[in-house]
Amino acid sequence: MAQPTGIHHLAFMAGDIKKHIAFFSDVMGCPLVALFDMHGVPGALHAFLRLNDHSYFSIVQMPGVGDIPSEIGRTHAGRGENPSAAGTLQHVAFNVDDDAQLLAIRDRIRSRGINVIGPIEHGMCKSIYFAGPDNMALEVATSAAAIDPEQWIDPAVLAKAGISDSEAAGFKAPAPYSGPSPVPQPPYDAAKPHMPYPDAVYRKMIALPDEVLTKRSSFAEPPVKAKLS
Repeated sequence: MAQPTGIHHLAFMAGDIKKHIAFFSDVMGCPLVALFDMHGVPGALHAFLRLNDHSYFSIVQMPGVGDIPSEIGRTHAGRGENPSAAGTLQHVAFNVDDDAQLLAIRDRIRSRGINVIGPIEHGMCKSIYFAGPDNMALEVATSAAAIDPEQWIDPAVLAKAGISDSEAAGFKAPAPYSGPSPVPQPPYDAAKPHMPYPDAVYRKMIALPDEVLTKRSSFAEPPVKAKLS
């Protein structure tokens, strides 16, 4: 079935990438595994910190980012009950495997001088809450079992969200994809989501054959050559 199996990486913007690396390495215990000039973006730096062998936390630094105003309630929520602009990341929750690990990481974070609220029991998970650099709203959570949709999809809230019973059934059991491959780019449709490149540039990009765009845009070699044994 064609569906995502997890998060490969989450990327946050930083005015000072070292500050973020220090926080997520020392405070959160995530090892730095990559730091390089961001591919195809002059002046940008890109860092990856390991969560596990398949998931990473990423930081991007670009010139002038520190001069862009950060505003709680608009660019950042700042905490779980606050709003922010549509399309922004309201908060991010990292996973640990059990209650003991949740308390252990709470204590690690507190030992670095960071205040932590929790744990708080939510039924579907248990969570702790704290702040990261640049107004990040952060959480660490653990679930004792997989979330049961029969218990946690509230019919009253489906109605609030404007979701009908038939739509809900489809959302709970998405149809598998069994169509052809490769699928060509569909015609440009302004009603669909699009990346905010300049219009002429974007239309040229989506008109290119996949193999041409892949060849032009790929950066396969690591910045440090492997040592010969």
